Amino acid sequence: MPDATLLETFDSPTTEPFLIEHVNEEFTSVCPITGHPDFGRVTVRYEPDGACIELKSLKLYFQSFRNEGAFYEAVTNQIRDDLRDCMTPRWMEVVTEWKGRGGIHSRITATAGEEL
Repeated sequence: MPDATLLETFDSPTTEPFLIEHVNEEFTSVCPITGHPDFGRVTVRYEPDGACIELKSLKLYFQSFRNEGAFYEAVTNQIRDDLRDCMTPRWMEVVTEWKGRGGIHSRITATAGEEL
């Protein structure tokens, strides 16, 4: 199972609003039906409210999905939920873009909070 306990934070350098964007170009999970690997790109955008995600912990968290069988929608929402619970940002958006299979390319977006 993906391991949210891997996620660590650090104090935001300012209380003023600003946007952070992290992109993982090499995300991998597994199709729960076929067992074939799914390859995607994960973009996390958020406005911190006191805490920022530490990047090494984020990388290890993303890697914990590697052998996990889950649909795209579940992966996207779990990432959103785990990051929201860890950081409690003012606003956050998680976008997953999945490599095409059978001629279909998928993009899933999950948000939390209100965008300014």
